[in-house]
Amino acid sequence: MRRFFTPGWLGLHVLAITLFGAFQGFGWWQLQRAQQGNDRSWGYVFEWPVFGIFVIVMWIKMIRDEINGVGTPDEEPVEPGRPQTEAEIIREHEAEDPGLAAYNRYLSRLNAETRGSGATGGSA
Repeated sequence: MRRFFTPGWLGLHVLAITLFGAFQGFGWWQLQRAQQGNDRSWGYVFEWPVFGIFVIVMWIKMIRDEINGVGTPDEEPVEPGRPQTEAEIIREHEAEDPGLAAYNRYLSRLNAETRGSGATGGSA
């Protein structure tokens, strides 16, 4: 539970509560305008509370995801203390997927042809 009291999470809590309150206030304001004869405001009377409900639903989803560990990387470094270079990561993925390797070779060939022809990427 302490993780929800970090500065980042406290900011999200304040933002969610503020947005929810503001959206409900906007809905109330539009209701007042609609009752005064502004027909367009009737749509907003229902729209603003829906936005507020959406904020609460997403806030709850973020909390549940944090509790369940969804989205947290479970990556293990190749060697402790040494990060992989971009080239090593590409070679590793190409070894797993021959189609990716072929596509990367195709892109390299296109790049070489474009640079060799003097094209700058602009239109003629």
